[in-house]
Amino acid sequence: MIRQITITTRGQGLLDCTEAVQAVVRDSGLREGLCTVFIQHTSASLVIQENADPSARHDLERWLNRLVAERDPLYTHTTEGSDDMPAHIKAALTATSLAIPVLDGRLALGAWQGIYLWEHRHEWGTRQLVLHIGE
Repeated sequence: MIRQITITTRGQGLLDCTEAVQAVVRDSGLREGLCTVFIQHTSASLVIQENADPSARHDLERWLNRLVAERDPLYTHTTEGSDDMPAHIKAALTATSLAIPVLDGRLALGAWQGIYLWEHRHEWGTRQLVLHIGE
């Protein structure tokens, strides 16, 4: 089964989309198998990360912004703003897809794990996730 979901972002940061993905898995009726989540964008990414303490996500965001700074004179891809090329680099360093086992009709995430869409652009917008759920 393949489904698409739309996630609205509010600018740079990690947005928890675990429940949105879990809802699709639940609706699929699959008891055991695999859920693959793919993001159809080149300036946002997906990660599985700490879901209990928001400071972990805040620290990740600050660290990645320091690692991939805006307004680097080496960038030539700047037509869409100073955050455009850094967003592409950040997406290349992280992941565009995740594979999560499904056990007993639920995502087999650990107690402190969540699925996050990592928006790398400053402006808010919508992002498309494609989910493949199967055995």
